[in-house]
Amino acid sequence: MSKSITDLNQMSQEEFVSVLGTLFEHTPEIAQKAWSDRPFADIAALYQKMVDIVSLMTIDEQLALIRAHPDLGSKALMAEASVVEQSGLGLDRLTPQEYDYFQLLNQTYKDKFGFPFIVAVKNQTKDSILNEFERRLKNTIEAEIASAIAQINKIAWFRLLNLVEN
Repeated sequence: MSKSITDLNQMSQEEFVSVLGTLFEHTPEIAQKAWSDRPFADIAALYQKMVDIVSLMTIDEQLALIRAHPDLGSKALMAEASVVEQSGLGLDRLTPQEYDYFQLLNQTYKDKFGFPFIVAVKNQTKDSILNEFERRLKNTIEAEIASAIAQINKIAWFRLLNLVEN
């Protein structure tokens, strides 16, 4: 059930984190910190506050946030929102060859950067994700940390739109 910004502004911190704590994969602390800046004028202001919190994290905190995300096409245990997002794209129904290729790319990426490849899968296709994988494997670690954080923020926006009336 979606909530209004008014509902969110009136929630206790515990309720607020219960509703929004999953926006950033396994990192409810972001919602916990955002709560203290209530009231939010609208969903965009709430989102911007959360993005600001992420941008102020130390590099180690940002890397922990990045590493909290599952591999694309993985059969590993992941947050419910990730399961829904990946299955909507068919990443839970890869052919054996596609699965092997995703696993190869995931491992190559992790070997190079030390964290999983992250892309907001909404409005993507398997092919566009594979192209993005191949393109981003050429990046520097600094560029990939920035790309991963930008993608995490985009994922959070899509998840927020699913939870809060805009």
